[in-house]
Amino acid sequence: MALPALFDRLRLPVIGSPLFIISCPELVIAQCKAGIVGSFPALNARPQSQLDEWLHQITEELAAWDRDHPDTPAAPFAVNQIVHRSNPRLEEDVASCAKWKVPIVITSLGARPELNDAVHSWGGITLHDVIDDRFAHKAIEKGADGLILVATGAGGHAGRLSPFALVQEVRAWFDGPVALSGSIATGGAVLAAQAMGADLAYIGSPFIATEEANAVQAYKQAIVDGRAEDIVYSNLFTGVHGNYLRASIVNAGLDPENLPESDPSAMNFGGAKAWKDIWGSGQGIGAVHAIEPAGARIERMREEYAAARARLAL
Repeated sequence: MALPALFDRLRLPVIGSPLFIISCPELVIAQCKAGIVGSFPALNARPQSQLDEWLHQITEELAAWDRDHPDTPAAPFAVNQIVHRSNPRLEEDVASCAKWKVPIVITSLGARPELNDAVHSWGGITLHDVIDDRFAHKAIEKGADGLILVATGAGGHAGRLSPFALVQEVRAWFDGPVALSGSIATGGAVLAAQAMGADLAYIGSPFIATEEANAVQAYKQAIVDGRAEDIVYSNLFTGVHGNYLRASIVNAGLDPENLPESDPSAMNFGGAKAWKDIWGSGQGIGAVHAIEPAGARIERMREEYAAARARLAL
């Protein structure tokens, strides 16, 4: 099945994943101008009224880019909505997305038919992130247009399954849009995701170490300095298992080798304190060697992607 037409604007088959606190209009705009989908969590805009301002800024700046660069139009952008009952802003945030006709809505931690219907009503599409085949079936049954497969090694709320296993199980029954997440940080890895059966790569952690990212300098440098062995998998901080930088856990006075289990029923996504002090990251950061503009990172990935295709004579 071909991807929806809005993806024709991509110059690299990548979605920049929504990073809690870190993704901001400046990063999203830079990603879209460079030819990948830029995204941000709606909850990053605080107070809620700021979401309207952000959507205005992104929409206007990308429209201006398209007018000035007709040969390289900007890629579409996406807004991430946390569907879990702990999010009291969901209805207001969806209304803001409807006002600006957000082209892509990424849904997380719950699938709701009414939300999918709302997005479809203004001509948008929905992609739902899942960690296994069972949740993938539920998302499509409830009206999602596509899936984001969050495999082991992904940053933030990561799954535990191999990307090989997860993609093959989903592709056995679903031929719609699929993005794959999990330690993807180079153009070669993007091509590998496609070889496995995904349409798009879903990349987050490398964009933390960019000039546009809303992260403190120490966090950005920790991404540059970190390697796969520096990532710790725990559900302590939000109630959902995720991957975090070991150094930030140590700096918070905790032992990364002996973290207690959290109660999943007490999920907390509205309080930013834990996320401010404990830094999320995926295992692919060994490919990140400097803090640089997002556009430069994407251009290098494009070159790596082209080189990988050439090596395989594709």
